Amino acid sequence: MKSGCVSQQTKPKRNIELPVISGTEKATDTVSRSRMSKRRAGALITLNLLMVAHIIQWKIMGTTVSPIEPSEAMYTLQSGAVNAGFIFFTLAILATLIFGRFVCGWGCHIVALQDLCGWLLKKMGLRPRPFRSRLLMFVPLGAALYMFVWPTVNRFLSKPPNEPLIPQFTNHLITTDFWATFPPIWVAIPFLFICGFMTVYFLGQKGFCTYGCPYGGFFAIADKFAPGKIRVTDACNECGHCTAVCTSNVLVHKEVKEHGMVVDPGCMKCMDCVSVCPNDALYYGFGKPSAAVKKEAATNRALTWPEEIVGAAAFLASYFAVWNVYQLVPMLMAIGIAIVTAYLAVRTLKLFRSTDLAFYRFSLKSGGRIKRAGWAFLGFTVLWMGLIVHSGYIVYHEQKGSTAFQSIQLPDELALAEADPGQWLSPADRETIGSGRDHLRIASSYGLFTNVDAMPKLAWMEYLSGNRDEAIALLENSAAKQSGQAKALSLYYRGAILNRTGRPEQAMSDLDTALELRPDLVTAREERGESLWRLGRPKAAFDEWKRAVEANPALPLANNFLAATAGALGNPEEAARYQAKADAATPMDPYFHWMLGLRLRNLGMDEQAERQFRRAGQLDQGFRQRFLQLQKNR
Repeated sequence: MKSGCVSQQTKPKRNIELPVISGTEKATDTVSRSRMSKRRAGALITLNLLMVAHIIQWKIMGTTVSPIEPSEAMYTLQSGAVNAGFIFFTLAILATLIFGRFVCGWGCHIVALQDLCGWLLKKMGLRPRPFRSRLLMFVPLGAALYMFVWPTVNRFLSKPPNEPLIPQFTNHLITTDFWATFPPIWVAIPFLFICGFMTVYFLGQKGFCTYGCPYGGFFAIADKFAPGKIRVTDACNECGHCTAVCTSNVLVHKEVKEHGMVVDPGCMKCMDCVSVCPNDALYYGFGKPSAAVKKEAATNRALTWPEEIVGAAAFLASYFAVWNVYQLVPMLMAIGIAIVTAYLAVRTLKLFRSTDLAFYRFSLKSGGRIKRAGWAFLGFTVLWMGLIVHSGYIVYHEQKGSTAFQSIQLPDELALAEADPGQWLSPADRETIGSGRDHLRIASSYGLFTNVDAMPKLAWMEYLSGNRDEAIALLENSAAKQSGQAKALSLYYRGAILNRTGRPEQAMSDLDTALELRPDLVTAREERGESLWRLGRPKAAFDEWKRAVEANPALPLANNFLAATAGALGNPEEAARYQAKADAATPMDPYFHWMLGLRLRNLGMDEQAERQFRRAGQLDQGFRQRFLQLQKNR
């Protein structure tokens, strides 16, 4: 190529000297400021102010339009929940098919954050340099397919034969819980720091857009078919000013020379290149889409194939090491961490293989000798990689523990029938529970943060292992760190275990809180009635069980409790009515009948208990032998 572009080795300056083609008149020696940058900054600032206003309006009124975020489209594809995010994403793709990637450049809050970080770095004298990888370019498309195509594929593979592939659409345009699908603020802040600042610092001005944004995976494809493109006239003298100001890392001068337009799908139509062209040779216009243009294979990639493979391997390993660790790191944050890890791995490889290497204005290696800045870079890389390895270690144990938890076959009702659930566990169950408990203990002991999702699982395994006090303490800690439905369930299980271990007053406190959070949790009402019975308040217990069956008439346990209590209170007709309801609702399962017998016997309701034991024996001879042994022991 005869013309020159910005040198990758010289220290960047605000006024960049650019050579021009020999024999052409030089229009200007310096790159002027973009007239579009302030307009685009104003548009992006307005966008962020509208987002803040949206949140404030929800906080004040309690209800609002659902988040206008493309990721919300996942819920439409999974469950048919039509929300504002799905509508926005659909319209954005349609607009991109016509006009190109204007939505990305002018209407994305992450782009606004990256531009802010790039601006701050330039104020510090650091000009972000683009990281160019062939393999990592496929990450956004892979993430997009996982988020927006896999739900449909998974539904097709797992749905019952008579269920339609496309879920029934329901209206979710209005919500009362705006933040339900977003990470908590203490996760959102590091997420924005990594996907905003760190990706810009290491990968270039649009680092996350180029290598991490799943929405960009679809927008890039749509842009290939869009007739709207940055195009060029014959007035172009290949000065390179357009490439110098492009924040999307596009080689504008090269592409317009070869194709007459910008064909790189990473072009976000920021219009900076059009604005700074000294000959007004660039313009936005309609014509042949880039998909119809024959493009030669790129030959100016900065990475060798061994470096590409190292980067891709580092990306995959770190992504799976950090994704959902502690149930905190969301997918997009994991992608941001992984692409930074890939960069560090490739740069470290270059550091050891090259004779000279620089990072921004810092010399990492010169004349084959690693400089002080190089050792600092290596120190940071070792620390970063160490955290990644530690996260992978925790994820491994969390996943092994969760797999063991999922494989437990013992029903909760039977496990909670008595204080000692060990009689129902087979040797294989004991081994699975012991292994899963050990894995979750390791994750809990060595983790940097608390996994509030894993703690109740560990508590349940401790209870099944006979460590009831440990289970109670873990459920208390879980509830203290949880909210909403998860907290209600932890308190319910803690209350149930406290009831089995003869501590009804403590159980009442937990069950009251659980019912405040979840008034529809009828099993908590059954347990609360049991606490009242144990405290010598049969009438109050009767009223609590009655409220439970009013919420759900087909409750075998509550109806059995009501039958026994009505009989004890001298109401035989009412007792017979509740008993009939209980019998009609009880499944023909010997384990269920035996569980009912144990729960009734725990409260001294012996007549109803023996009735259930006999029924279990009629359904299964093994239970008959247990019943006879029980009678003998009594």
